Amino acid sequence: MNIAVIGAGIAGASAAYCLARGGASVTVVDAGAHTASQVPSALVNPVRGQSGGVDPQALAGMGFTWRLVRDLEAQGFAVPHGQSGVLRPVPDDKARARFERNLPPDLARAWLRPEDSPEPLAPGWAHVLSLPGGGWLDGRALTAALLAASGARVVQDRASGWNAQEVHCPRAGQLKADAVVFCGGSAGVAWAGEAATHRMGTLLTLDRAVTQTPVSFGAYLAPAREGGVLGATFETPAPTWHPEALPLPSLGWLLGKGLRLTDLRGAQVTGRWTGSRLSGVSTGRQPDGTWRLTGLGSKGFLLGPLLARDLAAQLLASRAG
Repeated sequence: MNIAVIGAGIAGASAAYCLARGGASVTVVDAGAHTASQVPSALVNPVRGQSGGVDPQALAGMGFTWRLVRDLEAQGFAVPHGQSGVLRPVPDDKARARFERNLPPDLARAWLRPEDSPEPLAPGWAHVLSLPGGGWLDGRALTAALLAASGARVVQDRASGWNAQEVHCPRAGQLKADAVVFCGGSAGVAWAGEAATHRMGTLLTLDRAVTQTPVSFGAYLAPAREGGVLGATFETPAPTWHPEALPLPSLGWLLGKGLRLTDLRGAQVTGRWTGSRLSGVSTGRQPDGTWRLTGLGSKGFLLGPLLARDLAAQLLASRAG
């Protein structure tokens, strides 16, 4: 069975890997541009945002992502990561109560006093939620390892159109397939002319990891393959996609959020990475017969591999029947 996957981000790479593990021959169409999944350091964090929301599949997704990383490393692929936990400082008792209402009983966690935090925090935090199951990983390394381990044929081109059994590319021409899975992200749906919600975010790369355990509230600090990062997905959601940019006021906002977390003195900014994320998860078989896994937003590394596994199982079962 030959399956075409459009997109080589975390959704597409995970889908290619899971489909290949299920016995399919996979072709991945990769435009090679606006790659939001190639983030230098992504959080695997089940408790999201400043409201402390927990997706129903967050715990299963977190566990599956870490198992996938271990499986890839056992196959000889290097995926820099740290399952070192995540620290979520909160500013007051009201915020703690909001978080607690969302925490499922089977989520491993502990509430700490700020003075007992394993990472020194800036003044003003009331409580710290420790999530030992979380951590960080190198997005570029993980997506590259998934594609390589899948054995997929990669076509460097931009899909200009597709249906249930073919993908049209300007240079590669018409690619035939038994099934087509669309995993395009923010730029991909814009190129397809679809209405969507897009949100830009930026990471500043740092010459050193300011914290060894990721710290997150409003923005996050985390280690990376080299040095560390300070980042957030924070620009105002937009109905149209735009090329990656970091406005000067946004730079000031991000640095201010970093200083709110901890003391940044001595850390040097070495560069930046900016990407646009697509909101609104869409997964499964579509009315036109194609398949889809898109809109993971900032939960790509938390939920993407798990959802790709489930989609691959559904797709392969439908073809077998």
